[in-house]
Amino acid sequence: MQEENENPVPAGPKSSLVSIVGRPSAGKSTFLNTASGQQISIVSPVPQTTRNAIRGIINTAQGQIVFIDTPGLHASEKKLNLRLTKIAHDHIKESDSILYILDSTRAHGEEEAMIASLLEPFTDKLVIAINKTESAQSDAYRSRSFIKDHLPAMPPERIIEMSAKENTNVSAVLDALFALAEEGPHLYPEEFYTDQEVDFRIAEIIRGQAISRLEQELPHALYVAIDGMKMANENLLKVRAVLYVERESQKGIVIGKSASMVKAIRTSSEKECLDIFPYKVSIDLQVKVDKNWRQKDKVLGKLIR
Repeated sequence: MQEENENPVPAGPKSSLVSIVGRPSAGKSTFLNTASGQQISIVSPVPQTTRNAIRGIINTAQGQIVFIDTPGLHASEKKLNLRLTKIAHDHIKESDSILYILDSTRAHGEEEAMIASLLEPFTDKLVIAINKTESAQSDAYRSRSFIKDHLPAMPPERIIEMSAKENTNVSAVLDALFALAEEGPHLYPEEFYTDQEVDFRIAEIIRGQAISRLEQELPHALYVAIDGMKMANENLLKVRAVLYVERESQKGIVIGKSASMVKAIRTSSEKECLDIFPYKVSIDLQVKVDKNWRQKDKVLGKLIR
């Protein structure tokens, strides 16, 4: 009599849609960029820099994980913040698994408790990464105590200390997520690492370069719109972009003396594009005013989705 499982069928590749959640500046975008090996999401110390659910695609021998980098969950009644929070809530419900990134360098107050309460019903599909362990300010014991108090049903093997910045235990986090994933076909071809459209990627590159230079003056008071794109030839994409601010006084800051600031944003954006696209990107960048745009549903509807 032949024994059962004498020749077991090898497991097939896995596929999973994973939402990354956490407080603003917890390191969600850094994790996504490190795991994918590509600059997919803007990294900035400015809270809620991420405004959309940005997809990053990771392919390994185990299968494919499609990450959704959601905006940082933040307790605020401002219209912009409410829209960002809704995006995160919607993706938490729809995803196959959830990666909760906890910043070990900060005390975990009411805002963190709110996130834990939101995630508690989804413990069966949750992985927690205690991030920024490379920092001298890191207190992983404090973070573990918070998890024990607020998410007591979490299995210890799905709580991982990590440094996304230093790429420490990022692979362990991926292993934990693959352990939750089911067998299934890839959602994207293996050569894909994001599903972002070209215009969105260029707009985010420009916005990221602007934020990195202007975070002290106007971190959330700007957005970027792509007015047009045209391939001049197979090696050159010409782009017309507008960087919008809320007030005339901010416009002067973005332009800078003798247009030095807007020139620096443009040239650094073009340089970053060279690392991403197989052709050169030439950007015509203008600066305009859109008064109080953060209160306009029409603008927010275009920017946040």
